[in-house]
Amino acid sequence: MKILAIESSCDETATAVVEDGRHVLSSVIASQVEEHVLYGGVVPEIASRRHTEAISQITAQALSEANCTMDDIDAVAVTAAPGLIGALLVGVNFAKGLSLRYDKPLVPVHHLRSHIASNYITSPDLKPPFLALVVSGGHTHLVEVKSYTEYKVIGCTRDDAAGECMDKSARTLGLPYPGGKNLDAAAKNGNPDAFKMPHPHVEGAPYDFSFSGLKTFVINTVHNREQKGESISVEDMGASVIKAVVDCLVGNTEKAAIDFGYDKIVFAGGVSANSVLRSRMAACCSEHGWQLFMPTPDLCSDNAAMVGAQGYYEFIAGNTAGLDLNAKATMPINEVF
Repeated sequence: MKILAIESSCDETATAVVEDGRHVLSSVIASQVEEHVLYGGVVPEIASRRHTEAISQITAQALSEANCTMDDIDAVAVTAAPGLIGALLVGVNFAKGLSLRYDKPLVPVHHLRSHIASNYITSPDLKPPFLALVVSGGHTHLVEVKSYTEYKVIGCTRDDAAGECMDKSARTLGLPYPGGKNLDAAAKNGNPDAFKMPHPHVEGAPYDFSFSGLKTFVINTVHNREQKGESISVEDMGASVIKAVVDCLVGNTEKAAIDFGYDKIVFAGGVSANSVLRSRMAACCSEHGWQLFMPTPDLCSDNAAMVGAQGYYEFIAGNTAGLDLNAKATMPINEVF
C-alpha cells in the first residue's frame, strides 16, 4: 500500500511516498531555514507563503522519484495538527484537493504521532507497546504507545518545551537560528559543569517537565554579566544548559520506564538529534539492558516520510476524514480527528 504524505506544520514543506508504513520510496523537503535565519526564528506568515509556493512542485517531484503517479497511490496523508495554523492549512487544503481530484481517501495525521512513527522507518522490526519520549521545539511528552493508534500521555512539560528552552538560550547567547542545532555544536567544546543550573521538577507529578526556570536562569545570567561588562563563555553556558535539559529528560524517562515496566524506549522529535541526549539515553538504556530506538538525524526534523509511516497505520485503523477536515493549532496526541 502506497501513501502520499504531506507535511507543512512549521517551516519545512515536505512530501513523500511511503509503502506499507515502513519503506520510503521518496522523500522531498523544501527548507526555509536560510530565510528565517534573517529574523532569528520562524515567521508564520512567511512560512505559510513559502509552503504555498513549494508544495505543488515537491509533490510532483516525490511522485516522480518514487516512479509513481496518483493512480498508484492508495491514500493521501497530511499533518493536520498541531502546528502553525496558517502553515498547516496549506498542507491540509492541498491534500483535500488531491483527495477530491483523484478520489483518494484522506488521512489526517497528528504531528507527534508521526514523529514517533519515524522509528518504524529506521527500525522496521519495532512494534508497540513501548515508552516514547517526544522532544521538539514545541513539545516534550512521555507517552505510552499501546498500539499504532493508541496513546497515553504520562508526562509532559508544564511550561516551555525542551527545544524551546535550548532555542531561547541559544538566542540569548547570540547564536543564529536554528538555535538548538547551533547550541549543540558550540557546546561540544564547553564545560557542562561550568554553571550550576537549576533542575526543576513538578511537585506531585514525577514524570512531568518544567524548563521555563532554566531558560530564565540563562537569560538573567547572561544579562547580568553584560551589565557588568563581563564576558561569558558561550561554549560553557551552552554545555551547561544542555546538560541540565538532558538530566531532566533522561531522569524522567528512566523513572517512567522502571515504574511502568517498559524495556523498549523510543526517542523522537527534533531535539532527539542532540548529540548529548542521544549519548546519555543510550548509556542509560545500556545500563538497564533496555532496547533503545532512535530515528536517524535526517528523520528527527520535520519530514513527510514519518507522516506516511503513521498515515499507513491510521488508514488501516479506519481513521480517515472528509473534505470538511480542518487544521488544528493544538490537539492532544490521544485524540482522533
